[in-house]
Amino acid sequence: MFVSPAYAQAADGAAQGGGFVAIIPLVLIFVVFYFLIIRPQSQKMKNHKEVLAAIRRGDTVVTGGGIMGKISKVIDDATLQVEIAEGVKVKVKREHIATVVSKTVPVQGGGAKDEGKPKPAAGTTAVGGAGARLKGLLKGSNDK
Repeated sequence: MFVSPAYAQAADGAAQGGGFVAIIPLVLIFVVFYFLIIRPQSQKMKNHKEVLAAIRRGDTVVTGGGIMGKISKVIDDATLQVEIAEGVKVKVKREHIATVVSKTVPVQGGGAKDEGKPKPAAGTTAVGGAGARLKGLLKGSNDK
């Protein structure tokens, strides 16, 4: 029924290591969680805020509900007007934009004929960016 004196002495002797030894595993677990979970998530949130701040008219976006559309108007800092189909425009809060699918490049020349038309993103062509470069590489290898 009673605990023998040997068990009581062993427990007493193990506790003499100090509180510092008992805290080390908790500190290690926190460090691992910080580098594997907390830090990457905060970096992802920071990048998402930067993307949301850079949204402009003509960008193609996906909302939090999965609806794709093109930004037709930036109403204010918190509200955007998104065209989800031809002639169908909805107002969306900026924080409900999940992803920016394609960015437009601002017009450099300021010409009247291109006014209002979004420019394709840098590195893309009318044929299709990487696909066109790949075609050029394959075409050059067949000339041998």
